[in-house]
Amino acid sequence: MAETNGNSGNGAPAGNGSGGKSVLTTLVEGSKEVKDRALKEIETYKKPEKTDLWKSILRVKHDETPRSRALGVLSNVFLHLHPAKINRDAVAYNYTWGMGGISFYIYIVLVFTGALLMFYYHPSKVVAFRDILYLEHDVPFGKLLRNMHRWAAHLMVITVELHMFRVFLTGSYKRPREFNWVVGVILLVLTLLLSFTGYLLPDDQLGFWAVTVGTNMARATPLLGHDGPFGLELGMTPFNDVRFALLGGSIVDSNALLRAYIWHCVAIPIIASAFMVVHFWRIRKDGGISGPAPVMLESEIKERR
Repeated sequence: MAETNGNSGNGAPAGNGSGGKSVLTTLVEGSKEVKDRALKEIETYKKPEKTDLWKSILRVKHDETPRSRALGVLSNVFLHLHPAKINRDAVAYNYTWGMGGISFYIYIVLVFTGALLMFYYHPSKVVAFRDILYLEHDVPFGKLLRNMHRWAAHLMVITVELHMFRVFLTGSYKRPREFNWVVGVILLVLTLLLSFTGYLLPDDQLGFWAVTVGTNMARATPLLGHDGPFGLELGMTPFNDVRFALLGGSIVDSNALLRAYIWHCVAIPIIASAFMVVHFWRIRKDGGISGPAPVMLESEIKERR
């Protein structure tokens, strides 16, 4: 029994020793695995286009082949805006006037300044005009901020109209760009609606009468206004026509101010941004900016043999 106990006693330390050694080995192997995994993660983040997040955005195959890399660009709107080659005459400012790009940059300015103005404005009939006075006289650089937004809005209307005028003069609305011309007309209407809905937000006399005149014109809309052609035949009344829908009532009151605020700050910008993406994408798909026939320089003309 003593000998057996001795053997078991001798075996116990041996078992503990082997157990301790296995734990140490496991820790070393685990640390190596963690190190290898960390190195792989570091290598992955050196190439962000290989991460799962990037792949989930592009939703295309990312095999290391020229075709897959091309598809990653061609199937993505943001990576597909700029063509590989362009006609030098089509991008000349004396031809395009640069009005399309200028209009887009002004829109960015309007979104930025408008977001800042929302911090100081309440769409309420009681405090709307008071907020404008507070912004102009008490907020640091508030008057500058409001004037930037206001004059940028006027300038955007001018640049968009000049852009449409240039496109018409150069015949850029013709085949194969008919669809993009329609999108451009929709963007022009949305630009005018943004300007119109912004008129009422200061809740001053200018905005009140501008919206009053504009909505009175809306009630004469064919089919949708009770004073318009075929309006009465379709059952339109002063309490269910397009004017009533715009004002949220029969007069320019607090409901009209709230609806103008929602249209101006949320609905129309979202719709306009979606149409802008389509507009830019179609420009690229239709062969880039339309321009005159390509002109080759004398140095580019190869001699015929």
